[in-house]
Amino acid sequence: MTETNFYQLLQLDKEQQQSTLAEVNKQLQAMTAQQRIKWALKYLPGSHILSSSFGVQSALMLHLINEQQPDMPVVLTDTGYLFSETYQFIEQMRERFKLNLKVYRSDYSSAWQEAKYGKLWEQGLEGIDTYNRINKVEPMQRALQELKVKTWFSGLRAEQSDSRKDLPILAIRSGVYKFLPIIDWSTKQVRDTMFEYDLPYNPLYDKGYVSIGDTHTSRPLSEGEKAQDTRFLGLKRECGLHWDI
Repeated sequence: MTETNFYQLLQLDKEQQQSTLAEVNKQLQAMTAQQRIKWALKYLPGSHILSSSFGVQSALMLHLINEQQPDMPVVLTDTGYLFSETYQFIEQMRERFKLNLKVYRSDYSSAWQEAKYGKLWEQGLEGIDTYNRINKVEPMQRALQELKVKTWFSGLRAEQSDSRKDLPILAIRSGVYKFLPIIDWSTKQVRDTMFEYDLPYNPLYDKGYVSIGDTHTSRPLSEGEKAQDTRFLGLKRECGLHWDI
């Protein structure tokens, strides 16, 4: 299929989209991650972006994208509550890859939010959902609109949580192509590749964190837990950034 075909696909009904995407995903499954990215850059419409949380293994996707399109915008939704180690890691990655970093935030500062709503993360699941909408989902929606995004690259992997295990490589969400070139990668593949290219982990990994978000809703992994148990006080796994858009 050509880029023109993929523009047209966005205009078709959902049933037609799903039928075409199923066939495309079969082809993509036989490719390496590098081949998938090359294919997507050639055929999927721009503008393209990569979203990154600058979590434990984020350097991998930054490296894979940087190999083929170094100037691709990298979108970070900054809540204002990231760990100091994460902010330091962002600066390290910005320098290493000369990132075209685009930072999006809520219209309300963290202090303003606390004055207006209190500490939302202490208000149960409803409060956490409101917090994520304000600090993650709405800033990302703004990024997609302002950058005129048609193809959104992400480093989500099926092994990371139950909610991600059935995600395809390519999907359409709210009129945007969502492309997950390492969705089927194992943790071993990630580690081996990061070792091969001397890619650093977020330093919080050495402190026992395997999934990293905000200071108030992330904690180190305990014995017998899954990575998904360490986020949002165990109440949920996803912030909604990849699901509510």
